[in-house]
Amino acid sequence: MDGRVVGWKLDAAEREVLLEAFPPRYAETDADHVTLWSDPERTRPLPTAIAGEIVGEADDGQGVQALVVSIRGGTERPDGGRYHVTWSLAPGRRAKESNDVIARLGWRPLAEPRPISLRPARF
Repeated sequence: MDGRVVGWKLDAAEREVLLEAFPPRYAETDADHVTLWSDPERTRPLPTAIAGEIVGEADDGQGVQALVVSIRGGTERPDGGRYHVTWSLAPGRRAKESNDVIARLGWRPLAEPRPISLRPARF
């Protein structure tokens, strides 16, 4: 990525713990970031939130697994999508497909939300 997206990166050490708690279902592990918005002109400020909760999961059964994230008590992004982390992908699938899977199939709530640290970033 080239700085045209604003959002949050997952903490590297916490990412490893999360990968154990939520085993990737597909061959390519992503588990890298949560998007707030696309910023092609690179003019939007970094977000101020530094924490969130993993509250659900989406999986199309065909190669896209994503974890839904709540930030400041909500899962809806300003663009109408859902905050999420693309967790794993089958070969040939792309991270941006997570948005479509969540919109088309919805997501399953977790029995217990999982707090996570988030680092505001441009990527």
